[in-house]
Amino acid sequence: MSPNVPKSTYTRADFTSDQEVRWCPGCGDYAILAAVQRLLPELGASPENTVFVSGIGCSSRFPYYMNTYGFHTIHGRAPAVATGVKLANPELDVWVVTGDGDGLSIGGNHLLHVLRRNLNLQIMLFNNQIYGLTKGQYSPTTAVGKVTPSSPMGSLDQPLTPARFALGAGAKFVGRGFDVSKDLADLLKEAHDFSGTGFVEILQNCPVFNDGIFEHIRDKKSGPAYQVWLEHGKPILFGANREMGVRLNTTSLTAEIVKLGDGVTEADILVHDETNLAQAFLLADLPGAVALGVLYRSEAPVYDESVQTQNRMAIDRAGGVADMAKELRKGHTWKVA
Repeated sequence: MSPNVPKSTYTRADFTSDQEVRWCPGCGDYAILAAVQRLLPELGASPENTVFVSGIGCSSRFPYYMNTYGFHTIHGRAPAVATGVKLANPELDVWVVTGDGDGLSIGGNHLLHVLRRNLNLQIMLFNNQIYGLTKGQYSPTTAVGKVTPSSPMGSLDQPLTPARFALGAGAKFVGRGFDVSKDLADLLKEAHDFSGTGFVEILQNCPVFNDGIFEHIRDKKSGPAYQVWLEHGKPILFGANREMGVRLNTTSLTAEIVKLGDGVTEADILVHDETNLAQAFLLADLPGAVALGVLYRSEAPVYDESVQTQNRMAIDRAGGVADMAKELRKGHTWKVA
């Protein structure tokens, strides 16, 4: 969250660049791009104070299509570059755009550290469970058995769950949405309003190499049976008529899907507590359905604010800003004959 201009100053057009959008027809990235371009004016953002930082992959073309500052970096390093951007200029509103391959494979280490540090920025991880840009190899989130050019007999790797990865790394805000959801912009706004790193996994369709992998969730007819939208302090109910719910199995300590009736009442249903880390882990891998919305939110010190405070203390202690040339030349030195 960063100080910006009044909401009415800009429109979606002000955040839309003049570049031709080059994603495959039917790609979920189009819907995500539109949601972000519509959202930024509502946040009071301004193009000159907004930065999108990406790595490598289809999702990482995002900065080209935003009329803001942008940095298309190298594979997996977007979190590291974004950290530098935010620390160098804390007033900038920084967004990281990455994918399941870019962010969780070569970039997993960098993603882990930005999450545990809790910088004041937003991370959108597009999860299509495949490497799209490099023509369909299996990724860290690909399902076991998936046949791809790099797994012709089926993938043997156990897939990562991005939300669980983020929780395990110490993220303080973890959300999940999907590309064509009308609620995606609201979720991204909550991530933006959070003081710290707002991590949002976005389930996204790849029509060429993994088409339909999330269709049961995205489809208007079947979707209600799989979309478990979470609301803090409310029973976790879902379904076309809210006839389904999530219950805690006290024997196995797991979350399970149940149908109301036949002795199951709303009193048996788990109440969502977005400050409960253990519950967030259970919901991140919910069997038979997908938890959406804010899985976890917990206030914590913000890294870039702490760095600024420490810098001011150092300056005060030294009686001013140090002379870099003198600093480099003081202390222990060696002369080589």
